[in-house]
Amino acid sequence: MKPILDPGDREFLERMQPLGAVTIQDLCDSVKVTQTAVRQRLNRLLSGGWILRQTVKAHRGRPYHSYTVSPAGLRELGDNYADLAQILWRELRNIPDASIRKILEGRIRDALVEQYSKSVNAPELRDRMQQLAALLESSGFSVHAVDVTTDGSRSLPVLRENNCPYHELAASDESICDLEQQVFERVLGVPLTMTHRCRNGDGHCEFHPIEAYPVPTAMVETSVREDVRCGNSDVAVRSDAAVLALQSRNAVEATS
Repeated sequence: MKPILDPGDREFLERMQPLGAVTIQDLCDSVKVTQTAVRQRLNRLLSGGWILRQTVKAHRGRPYHSYTVSPAGLRELGDNYADLAQILWRELRNIPDASIRKILEGRIRDALVEQYSKSVNAPELRDRMQQLAALLESSGFSVHAVDVTTDGSRSLPVLRENNCPYHELAASDESICDLEQQVFERVLGVPLTMTHRCRNGDGHCEFHPIEAYPVPTAMVETSVREDVRCGNSDVAVRSDAAVLALQSRNAVEATS
């Protein structure tokens, strides 16, 4: 999982970055703290890969260390796109022409699918879920592929997000949840149903496959109702898959 930079370390990194290559004493003078505090902070940032240390040979006296922000640290400082993402998504959703909205949303979906699919290619669904979870974890999200037991006591692989990547967006616009589900469906190669949603007050979001594996009838019916309520053609495709899964299940039960 991608290391998490705590607020204090981020602030220190932000103060350090414009200084270029610096010594411990330079940092003490800049942030007005003791050498011990600076060393502790530098050791944490070094272990996380956020900064680099170089040994400099002095013209006189002993060599000393200088510190610079690493490429990973520079990316981290430029990675706070939450506000921009919310603005862009809301502006996209406010485009009056529905056909243009659909094209743009489709391009966003396809770009994410292309990006994720490079690392998700295992032949078995359970393994693909593990690969997708690992990929999302590497981006800093708490995601796990876990097995749950269905009504028929069959083990079912599911994808569980312990924190919503788009929490603020999803709170006001559930279409971002639909987009994420469409991306996961295409990457994993199976239709999915969301049995838990953070925006509905659940502690996590959870995605279950509905085509290749039997799931509780009530679970599928709930997914169909929610998809129809959204009322867009992309989600309707997913609803059709849910309906087919439900019909297949009922047909099997009728003949057994």
